[in-house]
Amino acid sequence: MIVHPKIKNNICLNAHPKGLELLVKKEIEYVQKQGKIAGPKNVLVIGASTGYGLASRIVAAFGSDANTIGVASGRPPTAVRTGNVGYYTMRAFDNAAREKGLIAESLTGDAFSHEIKDRVVSILKKNNMVLDCVVYSLAASSRRDPDTGELFRGSIKPIGRSFTSKSLDAGKEVIKEVHFEPATKEDIAGAVKVMGGEDWELWMNRLSDEKLLTPNVLTVAYSYIGPPVTAAVYREGTLGMAKKHLEATGDKLHEKLSAKGGRAFVAVNKALVTRSSAVIPVVPLYISALFKVMKEKNIHEGCIEQMFRLFHEKLYKGEAVPVDELRRIRMDDWELREDVQKEIDKIWNIIDETNYRTIADFRGYEDDFLQFHGFGFSGIDYSEDVDIT
Repeated sequence: MIVHPKIKNNICLNAHPKGLELLVKKEIEYVQKQGKIAGPKNVLVIGASTGYGLASRIVAAFGSDANTIGVASGRPPTAVRTGNVGYYTMRAFDNAAREKGLIAESLTGDAFSHEIKDRVVSILKKNNMVLDCVVYSLAASSRRDPDTGELFRGSIKPIGRSFTSKSLDAGKEVIKEVHFEPATKEDIAGAVKVMGGEDWELWMNRLSDEKLLTPNVLTVAYSYIGPPVTAAVYREGTLGMAKKHLEATGDKLHEKLSAKGGRAFVAVNKALVTRSSAVIPVVPLYISALFKVMKEKNIHEGCIEQMFRLFHEKLYKGEAVPVDELRRIRMDDWELREDVQKEIDKIWNIIDETNYRTIADFRGYEDDFLQFHGFGFSGIDYSEDVDIT
């Protein structure tokens, strides 16, 4: 099949197998060039298909020689369409890790379900793996409660007021106005149920009950805060309520695990192009401005650079993990620097249809977006047939 990107509403509906193999290879090569980390040896990554989850798994395996289990919603190809991103990235990762002699098992399915948790437990026991690190990097738009079967949807809305802002439609390459009505109580509850910390706690409790955690286990979940320009639809909106629940869950887990020497953290990461951030209105346009400023200041990081810094300089440096007053690891420290945000504010105040390609880094945003789906790599001829199986 000849595969070109199919983009609708900032979502890429297909994936390129060779491109995603190259993406995984490039991230592995980056980690290998950085040298070894005195990090974990048996790692579970929940949400391992792309972005921060995939990068965390690569850092653990190729920076710390860790055996890894990855969970994601992989979708295999059919006769008429490609598999999804996770199908190809996790296969490429597993092949590379196994060549290195590491255990690498990837599971696809509903990470919120009891079934997937059962399968992970079975694989861990089969391989005699006791986890010393659990990464929770799951992003989803809906969640079915594993006990009641009720379906919850995670909405992206402001709380207490309506909100209008400019936003980037990357697929059509236009800037448009987006408007949001305030969230209902049901919207807020759904967002917390889908994107809060409940499932993270269920995973940790199940693994603990099965005696599959070391006494000094470290678990980390990923979050985001962001600047004032995105606050209405992020930190002060339904997403923010979910993230606050996630952080409270981290404190609850830390209190429980620390009795035996374990730790739980929430890492607040930088805004980057991921499959989840691309569909949050306002955020893609902000990211384009952010990339412009951070690249000019030579402090830009992609997912793999950020996760290597998290593991190397924060989680496994051999010192107390640095946290803020709410016990969060601040990987967004460079993004929220005062000088960075001042420059972004200047861009945001004047950006429009006539200038966004020059005063912001739209090309950098687009390149990252395409490459996260296997497209846009200079070393691949996209006019050639490719085996999508």
